[in-house]
Parts: sequence; C-alpha cells; structure tokens
Amino acid sequence: MKSANTVWHHATVTRQRRKQQNNHKSAVLWFTGLSGSGKSTLAHCVEEELHERGCRTMVLDGDNIRHGLCSDLGFDNDDRRENLRRIGEVSKLFIEAGVITLTAFISPFTEDRDKVRGLMPHGDFFEIFLDCSVEVCEKRDVKGLYQKARKGEVSNFTGISSNYESPRKPELVVPTDNLTLEESVEMVMKLLTDRGVIKK
Repeated sequence: MKSANTVWHHATVTRQRRKQQNNHKSAVLWFTGLSGSGKSTLAHCVEEELHERGCRTMVLDGDNIRHGLCSDLGFDNDDRRENLRRIGEVSKLFIEAGVITLTAFISPFTEDRDKVRGLMPHGDFFEIFLDCSVEVCEKRDVKGLYQKARKGEVSNFTGISSNYESPRKPELVVPTDNLTLEESVEMVMKLLTDRGVIKK
C-alpha cells in the first residue's frame, strides 16, 4: 500500500557517475524460455565473460530468488505475476547501481514481460528469448519436472499444463537447441557490444 508520506530521495552519486567509474553501461538482460532451455546456464556463462572483462554484474536466478525475496509466492498466475513484478523492481534498482543484471526466469506471459520492460528506461531492457523445443527441454530435464508434470504431480507447469507465450519482438533470439553454449554466449556478447552496453 502506498503512503502519502514517502518522498523520493535523489542521490548525489548518480547512474551516470557509476557508468563512468565502471567504464560500461548498465542494462537488464531478461532471459526467457521454457524450463530446460538454458536460461540459468547461459546467464551465468555470460556473466563470467563480462566479469573477466571487468564489468559489474549480477545474476537473478528464478530458483534462487524463490528461496528468499519471493519465498512466499506459489506458481499460480497471480503469484507468477507478482514474482516478476518484484524482480522487475529489483532489476530497476540494479540499473541505477550501474550493474549489468542478468535475469533467468521462465516469465511465460507477454503482458508480464512487457510490464517489466515498462519499468526500465528506454533501451535498458534486453529481452533474450531462448528458443528451444519442449522435446529438447524435456530431454535435458535434470530435475525430472517434465516427467512429474506429465504425471500430474506438478501443476501449472509451463509447456505442459500451462501456456508459454513466445516473445513477439525480442532483442535477441537464441536457438539453444541448435547452438553450442559458446555460440550462444557469443550471440549475447555481440548484442551488448552492438548496443553499446560494453566496449568492443
């Protein structure tokens, strides 16, 4: 609930000053796709590459976030929306902190992803769609979640009992069922250099 007694405090250390100190821009890389498409793996590998270049980074991983910030939420549609709203607000703070933030969330609904995009300054949000078939994702499923979902043991499971809405105009599509991890990382790094987030 909003209060009429809260006033935004403007910091003296600005985003622009942090950018100059970091020698790179801040941005949100929003990795979206089915469970098993490689979101967390790719996000962490891109972060490793950025870290080696001296960039300030942070990965927000779906499972990890649900152990803390969103531990009170379930997996019905309303809770999923609230989960992404919270992640969007956290990501917005990291942008101001000068950090390249990499998020790994299924985020199945277009409306919810668009709402997160709307929180960010123009040009700071990069939707990266990991395009991978359900069949390939199911073969990669180390947690056995697809099998449980098909048995009805897991409800609202995206790709089986819940819909996934593919991005209409993502900044990048990575066909992770056809590319190596190294090739996928190269695609993301090229996006960041082409958009001026990091230097070539």
